[in-house]
Amino acid sequence: MPALFQPLRLRSLELQHRGWVSPMCQYSCDPDDAPGVPNDWHLMHLGSFATGGAALILTEAAAVNAEGRISPRDAGLYNGEQAEAWQRITSFVHRHGAASAKIGVQLAHAGRKASTYWPFSGKHGSVPESDGGWTTVGPSPLAFEGYADPAAMSVEQISGVVRDFADASVRAVDAGFDTIEIHGAHGYLLHQFQSPLINTRTDAWGGDETGRNRLMLAVVDAVRAVIPESMPLLLRISASDWAEGGVDLAASVRLARQAAEHGVDLIDVSSGGAVAHQQIKAGPGYQTGFSAAIRKEAGVATGTVGLLTSAGQAEHAVATGQADGVLIARAALRDPHWWLRAAFELGHDLAWPPQYQRAVPRRTF
Repeated sequence: MPALFQPLRLRSLELQHRGWVSPMCQYSCDPDDAPGVPNDWHLMHLGSFATGGAALILTEAAAVNAEGRISPRDAGLYNGEQAEAWQRITSFVHRHGAASAKIGVQLAHAGRKASTYWPFSGKHGSVPESDGGWTTVGPSPLAFEGYADPAAMSVEQISGVVRDFADASVRAVDAGFDTIEIHGAHGYLLHQFQSPLINTRTDAWGGDETGRNRLMLAVVDAVRAVIPESMPLLLRISASDWAEGGVDLAASVRLARQAAEHGVDLIDVSSGGAVAHQQIKAGPGYQTGFSAAIRKEAGVATGTVGLLTSAGQAEHAVATGQADGVLIARAALRDPHWWLRAAFELGHDLAWPPQYQRAVPRRTF
């Protein structure tokens, strides 16, 4: 059996194979009539990956409060209406997943990168209040280049965000999600606190590495405390800020080791996003080395992502011990049945939905 299609168990969650869907924002919620509420687009988008053979589907970032949305069109999980809409999607995935698909929600807060225009709006930068935007917050009053200045968070606000992550996690469990991923990457709030390029605080939530990691681990503790012991907890991090003086791989190994001690079962390893002056050296599989180092040195399961487009790439990453799972993003947008095709290319038989079985390719004629 190809390494990519070997099963994986995280706590009590059984994943049929190691090919997963990376979180991808869709910017498709109705900001006026149903802010933060996933709709038919999300059902189609995520459901297509389930019928396409993915073993684990991670949703786009779902904000834990209204001000944590990346844009006015982003999803949330901070009220009952949103939870009910997500439940419709989890039910579809569980019923129709070709590989007994499981689904997890990515919980997030965008911090100083919130209240921005969505990519296909034709505009760029922060959305003003007159156009449905809001005042953003962050660890320090430092703006991301091209965005509005955020307000530095008070200690009370920080504690409130921790509670918001916990409350959203309770809703996630009730909505039928199989796992939860905490978004601590890509320059969003938890990463903002972690990065010395952004966090200039001198209180307990800043300063040295221990202080800068405090919010990330506090959120991990709060979420772990309210979800079932049997449910795995995932954490996405940026392994490198790709900028001098920022988070580097050594710091990420230390964070991953601590996160595992606090109850995280898998680190979803990405990179970048903290600052606009980052210098990313991108290429096919350019982040697998980060995943491999964290997996080995922190002793925790990892997922890898980033310009992984072919079955051969994904197979190599798992077979050589660089990651326990491979998260597919843009390649899945191009081909929502990526996993069915990958299985065929690697000589593995993956069950197709009965409605599609007439299209199963033959290896011999």
